[in-house]
Order: sequence, then C-alpha cells, then structure tokens
Amino acid sequence: MSTTFTLDTATSRANPTPKPMRRLTVPAIQKRKGGEPIVMLTAYTARMAQLMDAHCDMLLVGDSLGQVIYGLPSTLSVTIDMMIAHGAAVVRGSYHSVVIIDMPFGTYEASPEQAFASAARIMAETGAAGVKLEGGEAMAETVAFLTRRGIPVVGHVGLTPQAVNALGGYGARGRDEAEQAKILADARAIADAGAFSLVVEGVVEPLAIAITQGVGVPVIGIGASAQCDGQVLVAEDMLGMFDRTARFVKRYDDMAGRISAAVERYAGEVRERAFPGAEQLYSI
Repeated sequence: MSTTFTLDTATSRANPTPKPMRRLTVPAIQKRKGGEPIVMLTAYTARMAQLMDAHCDMLLVGDSLGQVIYGLPSTLSVTIDMMIAHGAAVVRGSYHSVVIIDMPFGTYEASPEQAFASAARIMAETGAAGVKLEGGEAMAETVAFLTRRGIPVVGHVGLTPQAVNALGGYGARGRDEAEQAKILADARAIADAGAFSLVVEGVVEPLAIAITQGVGVPVIGIGASAQCDGQVLVAEDMLGMFDRTARFVKRYDDMAGRISAAVERYAGEVRERAFPGAEQLYSI
C-alpha cells in the first residue's frame, strides 16, 4: 500500500482527518541502513495507529497483543485470527507507516509451505506490507521461500519470546561467546535469506553492534543498542500503562496514572450527581 487516500470523517469517531502523506515502502526502509534511524512502535488498534502513525516509520502488530490486550501469560496462545483482526485495524488507522504483522506461534514453523499459506492469508486479509517471524538459521529456508514469492519478511533474533520455554525465561541473550556467535550467525543467515530488516531483542550491547555492522539490512533494536539502525518498543510500555516493564523500556508518560485519575474524577461526579451537567443534556 503506497498510495495516498482520504478517510471518511463524516460518520465515525474512528476516522479523524489525516494529513496528506504517502505511505512508506519496504524498499524505502531498506535504504535507511546506516542512515536516519528507523522509528518503530507496536500498535494493536486503529486509534492507536492514528495517534502514532505520523511519528513512526513502521508499526508492528506484535503478538505481544496476547499479553497487552488479552491478558495472556505469554504470546504462545495468540491465534492467526487475532493477528488478522488487529492487523487490519492498524492498516485502516494508518496512512504513512509500513505495517508489519507478527506470525503467531505454530503458523510457520512446520514448513515453508505452511508459512506461505499463513503469510499470504495475513497479507490478503489485512493489507499489511509484510510479516515478521522469529528464529535464526533454522528459519532461513522459510524466509527465502517467502521472499522469493513476494512476501516481505522481518526477521527476529536474540531473545525470541515464542521460544521462551526453550530459552528458560526472558533474560538477556549473548552473555557468553558461544551464544554470541550463534546469534550473530542466526542474524546473518536470516539477512542472507532475504529478510529486509531484522529485530534484535534483549542482547548484550556489543553483540547488537556486531549484528548491526555485520548484516546489510536495517537492524531494529529492542533492549539492544542505540547504535542499531532503529528502535522498537511496545507502545503501552513506553506510555506507562503497566506497573512492570523490562529494563530496556523507558517510560515517556504515566498514562496509567492519568487514566486512573480521570476515572476517579468521573466516578466522583456520577456519585455526586454532578454528571451529566446542563452542557451534556438535551432540551426540548
């Protein structure tokens, strides 16, 4: 999706008037390697996409929605139907960013053919620009299979949440030389297979820098290094919606506190019969 368009603002609060802006493309993101840093955030709803779109280069519909939206203990229970529903909403709510959708656990690992069927469905039903999948050298054949068939792929190496059971938790990766070498080899394999970008999550900084310098595609860090080609965070984390976040999250606001305070004021006015007031009521 690279053409400009105008949303109908007459009938729905969900469609404020967007500023005229051409949607970025996958090749445009590829050209940012070593240049202006790429800004990426997660988005799961149309309204959040609208609010973030003008400021971001990429919006990721992450399977983290399982925890953020649905209160699940991990990403493993997220379904492809969930990803498609939220992905389509984010595409509808954006007009500038490249929208990428996570492929959920169990929808791509069995074979390249399974991955293609899942990715094709996601893209056809959402209008997204591409998909993201986790894994290193073992997924290189799948990445090549997808990219040869016109599906842009973002890779994901380092701390891979879908493999949390195998990894034994969410701790930082690459603390010893052997694991560093393995993750660097994973990154190179996925980049060489045709991924147009890589997310590198939860690794020690020297490894993040080595990966950024060692592959020819943009590396987007999360808990990695400011020297990566871009950064991504879960939007609700950086907005301060949760009490607990990972060490690598910087809170740019306290939205949880502000929402709680607003609801407290509303509740007080309802109980005092101060709301609704004259300005909220209809007269004959």
